Amino acid sequence: MMLLVWVFFGLGISPVQDTVSLAPVEVYAPAVDRFAQGQKVISFEKRELQAYASRSIGDLLQEKSPVFVRQYGAGMLASLSFRGTSAGHTAVFWNGLPISSPSLGQSDLSVLPVAAVDQVQLQFGSAGALYGNEAIGGSLHLSSQTDFKKGFKGGFSQAFGSFGLSNSIFSGGFSSQKISLRSRLYRQFSRNDFLYQDLSLPGTPENRQDHAQVEQRGFVQDFAWNLNFSSQIKASVWYHEADREIQPVMGSKTQDQQKDASIRAVVDYFRFGKKSVLNLKTGWVRDQLIFNTSKNETSQFLLASDWDIQATKDWTFKLGARASFIEGDLSTYSATDRRIEGYQSAKWTPNSAVAWSFNLRQVFFSEKIIPFLPSFGLDWQFLEKGNQQFLLKASGGKGFKIPTLNDRFWEPGGNPDLLPEESISAELGIHWTRKGDINLESQVTYYLMQVDNWIIWMPKGSIWSPENIREVRNQGIEWEGKASWKTGAWGWKTGLSYTFSEALDQTTDSQNPRQLPYTPKHQANGTLEVSKSKVALELNSSFVGSRTIGTGESRSMNPFQVWNARLSYSNLSWGKVNFPLSFQILNLFNQDYQVLYLRAMPGRSYQINFTIQI
Repeated sequence: MMLLVWVFFGLGISPVQDTVSLAPVEVYAPAVDRFAQGQKVISFEKRELQAYASRSIGDLLQEKSPVFVRQYGAGMLASLSFRGTSAGHTAVFWNGLPISSPSLGQSDLSVLPVAAVDQVQLQFGSAGALYGNEAIGGSLHLSSQTDFKKGFKGGFSQAFGSFGLSNSIFSGGFSSQKISLRSRLYRQFSRNDFLYQDLSLPGTPENRQDHAQVEQRGFVQDFAWNLNFSSQIKASVWYHEADREIQPVMGSKTQDQQKDASIRAVVDYFRFGKKSVLNLKTGWVRDQLIFNTSKNETSQFLLASDWDIQATKDWTFKLGARASFIEGDLSTYSATDRRIEGYQSAKWTPNSAVAWSFNLRQVFFSEKIIPFLPSFGLDWQFLEKGNQQFLLKASGGKGFKIPTLNDRFWEPGGNPDLLPEESISAELGIHWTRKGDINLESQVTYYLMQVDNWIIWMPKGSIWSPENIREVRNQGIEWEGKASWKTGAWGWKTGLSYTFSEALDQTTDSQNPRQLPYTPKHQANGTLEVSKSKVALELNSSFVGSRTIGTGESRSMNPFQVWNARLSYSNLSWGKVNFPLSFQILNLFNQDYQVLYLRAMPGRSYQINFTIQI
């Protein structure tokens, strides 16, 4: 696997630097899609993140992306599902640092506020060779951004809304030619005392939710320092805590409480030159979860290095290694884990129309070897005619997921002999763009995936225990379209997406496989925005098709469609100080719906946002 490493050292290729033209006053960040040819990557625009600044990453992705977010209620656990896979098959990174819980194997998107990050990107499809553990269905990348030579900047944002909502965000920073500092503080609070139809009672009477209050607080500190023209240090620290009353299912009177506290820190050193970039990274994540009186703590420590080389005009390579050290001190067990990974990527661009990528990774964990992970990808602009371009995208590869600490060590029931989950996948897509009076963009993707050794907890007498018994075949079609145009002084933007996802459990009956529980076959999103000068009106809608509740498909949940509206005005100012205003109506038509069975969701609500920008 590491053959190319020895070839490079044997040829004497020197780490003197940079595959990307880099000015000395920029903050460097490796592109997510740099070696991900053939795969779909979605990046959210700055204005979209600003519109969701007082909400969570889970809200953003559910309403503005073609992925499914399993929500257990407003402000409750929210997990991400790509292409019919589970939440544990999604890798989540913050500034390149893996932040998924090693005990649960997933991230709770409800405690990841949009206000804490500057960039959100989704990478679709298996990417084990690129990103390692968990990246079977896709990966979520969150990052901070800092600038140089901007002087002093600051801002304050306050949102008030229905159900006791009160969200505050403060940011301030300073940057010179060599130093960049930025601080963010936030507090989010909601009583969540909304009305809902109680399906557990005869006649489904209207009740008020009385145990779902949420408060979150945190700060983010970003720092960057240009040591000289060819060296840079970046560092970020993110502390977050949340106190939640766990919303009971309809018909239950439970009074569960949960407290979450996380601290994440990452430091990067970059060495730049004419033909390569050397990156040294270290990071630490500590999570604490207290459920009622049960306390669970995990820690992850990361050491990593990679070397990005422009070897020739046509060939670019990246060589890297990382080591992870994990400790878990949970209510029923204590355990440690360690992982070592070596990886390499290559990109070949024989001409301006074609780009190939080849990725390899080898992983060792707890003295076990993960099967070798390769992947490849192709971007081919096969037709350009006038103002139109057609791009063919194709990729294939393997993915894996190491059993979580809970899977292996939970007492009673943990199974230390579990095998890693494995996947093999491929996708093919066409991306079309047209520039003109009406700008159009459309892409359609077909994907196929097989996941083996899927871990599922099964009863063994009175004890539940995990086993590698599920085999799942995933296939589907994803379509996205965008358009923008002007009529006089009015600007128009619209976007649509549709996903057909088939995730069939072949474990019990391969001749008549059933759709996985809580996995919608059909999902769609739509947005229409009209703007004039500094006034903008946006209407968006998200549709989720029916979902089965159990494995037998005997019961299913009704599909639902939720509409939201937002009106914003950004022309209010006093000197150099700007005062953007916005007003939102969520669940515009007061739709009564549930994402998961008997988990009430809010009806129509209102929110006003006031911001001061200096």
